[in-house]
Amino acid sequence: MLEDVMKRLEALGFTVTSVDEWVLRFCIDKVESHIKNNCNLTAVPKGLREVAVDLICGEFLFGKMNAGALDYVRAVKRIKEGDTDVEYAEGYSDAELMGKLINDLRSRQIDFAAYRKIIW
Repeated sequence: MLEDVMKRLEALGFTVTSVDEWVLRFCIDKVESHIKNNCNLTAVPKGLREVAVDLICGEFLFGKMNAGALDYVRAVKRIKEGDTDVEYAEGYSDAELMGKLINDLRSRQIDFAAYRKIIW
């Protein structure tokens, strides 16, 4: 799971360092426990793997943002390849855009519904 999380973070524009690995492992354990507890399961189902990866990334970035250790990357609204024309998203600060991304990554619990078990 760690490798998938690192690839997802890199795809989102965050470079993972060796210092981040302990925190990522902690986030993985935290999210796996959260899923298992919410669904009353003993293991994370294969169908929730991508959801787990997004939740882990969201938890990791949320912690980094709250610690003030997150560099914001300006969001690109449009890219034109011929003669290179880049337009940046306007109307939102970099922090607001990062907050929206993190919120989206952390808001995937609706996907748990198909995997929940009722315990009597």
